Amino acid sequence: MSSVAVGVFAVSAHADVEYTDQPQLHAIQQAVSAERIETDIEKLVSFGTRHTLSETESDTRGIGAARRWIKAEFDKISAECGGCLEVYYQSRVISDEPRIPEPVEVVSVIAVQKGTVDPSRYVIMSGDIDSRVSDVMNYTSDAPGANDNASGVAGTLEAARVLSKYKFAGSIVYAALAGEEQGLFGGQIMAEQAKQDGWRIKAVLNNDMIGNIEGINGVINNTTARIFAEGTRQDETPEDIRRRRFTGGEVDSPSRNVARYIDWMADRYIPNLDTMVIYRLDRFARGGHHRPFNDLGFPGVRIMETNENYNRQHQDLRVENGIAYGDTIDGVDFDYAAKLTALNAVSLASMAWAPSPPAEVKIAGAVSPSTTLSWAAPAEAEKEHVKGYRIYWRHTDAPNWEFSRYVGNVTEYTLENIVIDNYFFGVASVSQDDFESPVVYPGPAGAFGE
Repeated sequence: MSSVAVGVFAVSAHADVEYTDQPQLHAIQQAVSAERIETDIEKLVSFGTRHTLSETESDTRGIGAARRWIKAEFDKISAECGGCLEVYYQSRVISDEPRIPEPVEVVSVIAVQKGTVDPSRYVIMSGDIDSRVSDVMNYTSDAPGANDNASGVAGTLEAARVLSKYKFAGSIVYAALAGEEQGLFGGQIMAEQAKQDGWRIKAVLNNDMIGNIEGINGVINNTTARIFAEGTRQDETPEDIRRRRFTGGEVDSPSRNVARYIDWMADRYIPNLDTMVIYRLDRFARGGHHRPFNDLGFPGVRIMETNENYNRQHQDLRVENGIAYGDTIDGVDFDYAAKLTALNAVSLASMAWAPSPPAEVKIAGAVSPSTTLSWAAPAEAEKEHVKGYRIYWRHTDAPNWEFSRYVGNVTEYTLENIVIDNYFFGVASVSQDDFESPVVYPGPAGAFGE
């Protein structure tokens, strides 16, 4: 990211990128409460363990009590907004897996805030319910899971509290996913069901550990966060691969452009937060709950702290050689968790207020001094919502978009004397009130779908 500090915000260093500041997003950022997040993390920790294989009948201990409390919180949020959330359990019995050898019902909690213009278009925020200790099969010992990942669930609940006070063009989903530590099963179940139901998912924001600021390396830092985003998409066909070889797109998957979008939201709306877009699916050789969505071709990223503390991850509660091990609540910085929650909230709101990303984006201009982009007209439901389109471009070694031009409500535009070979290009949809979608790179490599 190329940015310069201005006051307590970082803003784009590229004067050739136009952007309309949105007061509602500043209000959303300010409405996120560190105190409410702290209360929710304390409650989740109080269940002792939230291991996927743990107690389900108790009202005070285990995964069953935790998911019932989460659903009750979503129900309470929905009651306060006049029933604006559809809240339900989503489950499947899993067995014969290395970490779930016997049949276990894996149960997630889903809350859907339907859009008013394009309700079949979805953006999703998720956190993971379950926790663990050193032995991934130990479901009886205390596993507080304060940061991993009560912080993500608390952030998801808080985003729902704040955003449920607004109405959006597209739908927003708040998901507390189960079974992550045992094999990403909650995300797999949700992604498969979404595909079966025809959900048009445009972004999955997976929040996994958003509360730790003290790294194992001794660094204490509450001003940065990481956004992990895969490159080439998992659902490429052999023809897609052949085309990408000649036209590019390795660093412009939908997930990468969602990550760039969130990075800019941090620059524009989150005080004292600089995000790192990391060109990798997840941490080195590790995984998270956005991956099952990526596997099915949906855009998805992982948002998390910059400096991890491995003494607090997947550890039995103990003290050895003066070092305290375990994921306890004293290792969570609630103001930082609120900062990352606000980043999610403004990103979700901006995408949901914007039109759907353009479909069928194409590019032409080989052996020509100019570059022409084209795209499909908006769907009937969004015709009145779409004001027009903005074309973006950047040098091929630049991490973020450097130049932009609003081109009006057209479906084709030629950038005169801008050579196709020297830049990467993309197109974003713009709403009547100037909210923009993520940028879409031309062709299958960058497509967000219909």
